[in-house]
Amino acid sequence: MNEPSRADDDISGIGADPVAFEVFYRRHLEAVGRFVARRVDDPHLAADLTADVFLAVIESAAGYRPERGSQIGWLYGVARNVIGDERRRAAQRLRVTGRLAGRRDLGPDDIARIEERIDAESAARRTHGALSELPEGTRTLVELVAVDGLTVAEAATVLGMSPVAAARVRLHRARRVVRAVLARPVTTLA
Repeated sequence: MNEPSRADDDISGIGADPVAFEVFYRRHLEAVGRFVARRVDDPHLAADLTADVFLAVIESAAGYRPERGSQIGWLYGVARNVIGDERRRAAQRLRVTGRLAGRRDLGPDDIARIEERIDAESAARRTHGALSELPEGTRTLVELVAVDGLTVAEAATVLGMSPVAAARVRLHRARRVVRAVLARPVTTLA
C-alpha cells in the first residue's frame, strides 16, 4: 500500500469529490479489506463491512485532520468503529433471539384457552381500571377493605386517618365512583 505524498495529505474533501474519493478508495481498498478480514470470519459480512467503511469515510471525511495522524490511521479508526457498530448490532440480535428462543409457537388450542382466560378476567380488568381512576390514598383504602378484608376502622388506622368517619365517607364516595365507572358501556378496540 502506498501512503500518499504530502500534497495528498488533506482528504477532507473526498466526501464531496467523486474523483478524489475513487483515488482514495483504490489506494486503500486492499488495506481495509485485510483489516476487516482479520476481525471477521464471514466473507459476506467482511465484504459488507468493507463497503460500510467507505460509506462512513464519505460521511466523515470532512472531519479528517492530517495533523492528527496518517490517512491509514484515520481510516483504520473508521473501520474499527464500523466493525464495533456491527458487533453491537449482532449482540443485540442475539439477545433478542435468545429471549424468543425459549418460547414456543402457540397452537389453536393454546390461543383458545388464552382467549377464554382473557374473557373470564374482563370484569376484573374493568374493576381494576375503575380503581385506577381513584386518588392513590382512596384506592389504597378500598383495596385494604375490599381485597385485604380489613374493617374500615383497621384500614383507617393503617392509613393514619382519623376520625374513622372520614374513612367511611371516603370509602362510600369511592364505591360510588367505581360503580359509575363500571356502569359505563364497555368499549372495545376495533
